[in-house]
Amino acid sequence: MLTSTKSTDEYAFLVRLAAIFSTSTAFILVVIKLYAWLVTDSSAMLASTTDSILDLFASIMSIVILRFALAPADKEHSFGHGKAESLAGLVQASFVLGSAIILIFSGVSRTLNPQVIVQSEVAIWVTIVSIVLTLILVAFQRYVIKRTGSIIISGDALHYQSDLLLNLGVLAAIILSQGIWLQADGVFTILVALFLVFGAGQIMVQSVSQLMDSELSDDEVAQIKDIVLAHEQAKGIHELRTRQSGAQRFIQFHLELSDELSLLEAHGIGDEIEGKICQKFAPCEVLIHHDPSSAVKGGKVT
Repeated sequence: MLTSTKSTDEYAFLVRLAAIFSTSTAFILVVIKLYAWLVTDSSAMLASTTDSILDLFASIMSIVILRFALAPADKEHSFGHGKAESLAGLVQASFVLGSAIILIFSGVSRTLNPQVIVQSEVAIWVTIVSIVLTLILVAFQRYVIKRTGSIIISGDALHYQSDLLLNLGVLAAIILSQGIWLQADGVFTILVALFLVFGAGQIMVQSVSQLMDSELSDDEVAQIKDIVLAHEQAKGIHELRTRQSGAQRFIQFHLELSDELSLLEAHGIGDEIEGKICQKFAPCEVLIHHDPSSAVKGGKVT
């Protein structure tokens, strides 16, 4: 069985860095948006402030949960603590839904009772600064997600991607509410809330999938089979089982080999195949059971 310590360390570093970055950004956004809302009394700005407060709370919670999710396997948790990340994804999705509900109520209220936003220039400048800060954060989060596939950072990124739309909506609403379209303040708030609901649903599905030990994607399973069968000594593969917990993938299968091979030769072949799989899917753990091909009924790949 092989694992990739280097990939695991890189995963932990990037995920922790992204969590700290998002928490710092959220704190700054809460402060400046709260000020803008108090000055302007804008419904959209209130929605944006509320969303950022939830983002800040969720980001702080992510740092705490990551402390457990990234901890190495121990006596009580021999497969690691990766599922804590999936649980965090569910909690974050719940925060997103809660934020969406607040936005919907606020948006409906302001749509039915529109009003001109006072001191709009303050809200405009605060919103522009928020957009710039959020763009920088989202770009870094996308990089981390591409490198790690982290659910918890994906959930966090959803908050801030929605913030981009929210901030653009706030900016447009502030401008349009100055006598052009008074209901814009509330309508944009509702539209962003609907986007939040859709995104939260996606995070929930992904988190539940890992908690239920779903198989890796069909494409990943096909790649595993291709790697195994590419070895000139491999006669077949069956009983392939896979799952993922946090960053760690777990792969096990029966490898069919020639009856004439010695135990030492079979072990060496297995090590070579494990190495190639771990190189492709790091961090992962691979468990191989070696079978003589004559013992496999029908000799079919499954």
